[in-house]
Amino acid sequence: MRWLTLYARSRHVPASIVAVVIGAVALWALARDGGEGPGDPRPAVLVLAAGAMAASIGLGGQDLALDRTAAIRWVPRRAAHVLLAGAVVAAVSLTAQMMGEDMATTAFVVRDSAGLMGLVALGAALAGGQYAWTLPFAWLSFSFFVPPLTSAPMQVATWMLLPPGTAVGTWTALVLTVVGTAAYALAGPRR
Repeated sequence: MRWLTLYARSRHVPASIVAVVIGAVALWALARDGGEGPGDPRPAVLVLAAGAMAASIGLGGQDLALDRTAAIRWVPRRAAHVLLAGAVVAAVSLTAQMMGEDMATTAFVVRDSAGLMGLVALGAALAGGQYAWTLPFAWLSFSFFVPPLTSAPMQVATWMLLPPGTAVGTWTALVLTVVGTAAYALAGPRR
C-alpha cells in the first residue's frame, strides 16, 4: 500500500481531487438556471472538462527519466490512472448534481468524461503532462462556438454537446478514450 500512496503523492492526486471537487461545485452553482433550458448540455460539459483538465496535472511525474528507467511496468499503471481519473471526474459530477437540479444524464456524463480523459491522455502523450489540458480546452472552445450543423464531420467536432445515445458522439468519445489511453500508457508523457 505504501507504493500506492507514494505514487498518488508524486502524481498530485490529492490536489487534483480537491481541484475537481471545487471546480464541479463552483461550476454547478454558477450554472444553475443559467442554461438555455433543461436540455442545455453546456453547463455539464463545462463541469466535466474542468474536472478532466484538473486531473491532467497528475499525468506527468516529477522526473520523466526516473519513470522511464523504473523496474516496474508503467503501461498498466498509466492506463489505470487515466481510467480511474475519468471515473472520479464522472462520479464527482454526478454527486454534484445530487445537490439539486440535474444537468445531464448518467450516460452523457460517462461518455463525456471518458472522451475528455482520452483527450487529456493524448495531450499528455503529445505535449507533456504540464500541457495535457490544452487539447480538451481547444476542442471544447471550438465546440462551444461552432454553429450546430448536421454533417458528420461537424457532429464529430461537437461530440461533447450531442445528446446521449447519438452514435457519432458515442463512437467519437470511445475512439478518443481508447487512442488517448493507449498512447499515454505506451509512450508516457512527452518530455
